[in-house]
Amino acid sequence: MYPFITFVIFALSFRVAASPFQAPSPSAISIPIEKRSGLPNSHAVVNVTRLKSGVRRTIEKIQNGFNAFERNTGAPHPFASKLSPFEKRGAGDPLIDYQAELWYGPISVGTPPKTYTVDFDTGSSDLFLPSSTCGSTCKGHRLYNTKASSTAHDLKKTFILKYGDGSSVTGEQYTDTVSIGHFTAKKQTVGAANHYSTGFQIAQSPSDGLLGMGFKSISDYHANPVFQTLVAQGQVKDAVFGFYLDQSGSELYIGGTNPKHYKGSFTYVDLTQEGYWLTEFDGFTVGGKQIVGSTSAIIDTGTTLIIGDTASVGSIYAKIPGSKPWNNGLYTIPCSFNTPVSITFGGTAFKIEPNTFNNGQVSQGSSECVGGLAADASLSSGHGPGFWIIGDVFLQNVYTAFDVGHNRVGFAKLH
Repeated sequence: MYPFITFVIFALSFRVAASPFQAPSPSAISIPIEKRSGLPNSHAVVNVTRLKSGVRRTIEKIQNGFNAFERNTGAPHPFASKLSPFEKRGAGDPLIDYQAELWYGPISVGTPPKTYTVDFDTGSSDLFLPSSTCGSTCKGHRLYNTKASSTAHDLKKTFILKYGDGSSVTGEQYTDTVSIGHFTAKKQTVGAANHYSTGFQIAQSPSDGLLGMGFKSISDYHANPVFQTLVAQGQVKDAVFGFYLDQSGSELYIGGTNPKHYKGSFTYVDLTQEGYWLTEFDGFTVGGKQIVGSTSAIIDTGTTLIIGDTASVGSIYAKIPGSKPWNNGLYTIPCSFNTPVSITFGGTAFKIEPNTFNNGQVSQGSSECVGGLAADASLSSGHGPGFWIIGDVFLQNVYTAFDVGHNRVGFAKLH
């Protein structure tokens, strides 16, 4: 029986900046990443099917990560019981294999090195690329030829990354040399895929593969993620990476944080469990009043929305003038929305700007738009207090430091 994990949520396209790497200092590397959104179309109308698919795939990803945690550690994840099983897809529901809204940039793999683009996802932990043995499903991507790399070693292990609609990414596990800029991870586990599901095919995803930035305990390969390998091999002095997500030019910063993009000091919150980037926020505030109190949360760059339990999300929208339930956990807000909303971490309130909370019109010319906070019943009927999933709707408003060395996440306000 193959182990499996769901990495992905829904597909958006991204474009890498012309200069692939910038090295501000020998101890850090800046990877420019740009987002080209596929949620609102050219008329600013949201793709509701894609949005709903994204919520479901986020829940599936987290559920399967919990399964991998138990396989790897021999014990259930402490939060596994807080997530109720997601419902099976109905016969009338569309089968859409959308890749996550992830941020991609270049890496090099093999000897001699070849350059590939990969999605950087803090909600998963493994690296895979399309293999030279992959057929039509990998057409258009740059293929990873293990026979052409003198450092590639076949581990004689297969992998299968399973999706809720029955599609999958399958292949063989290797170790090889993997570099991000001038940082090099030797004998890094890499999945060489011989089949790509729809979400990773070129029509849906311009990036070649995916590079997870979670922890080993949720790795389907039960192997160190690339960043942890860089730390273990002494390549990175500061065991931190930072994400700056902005429409005008985003970056992943390896080996620290880039003060060019934030002001003041970081507010750090400790992880409550290593695996996902799982921590806790103090509260969710609307119009200066706290509506939801202390809640556990997974910080996931591979998720677009903020996703919470049904009761809490409903209570928040009840305080937003003009909002109303719309479509399976999604809510509408006035397109003129300007109600102050914020999430507090470590005693510091971080504002969510209206333009990031607004995901687009429900139809062309409508005065109603889709809110950036969604509810899912799977987060509502587990045992005991549940958890939320914090995606880009929030992360675009802060600079985020993922501190592997101290098992914590830090947030700073943007310039």
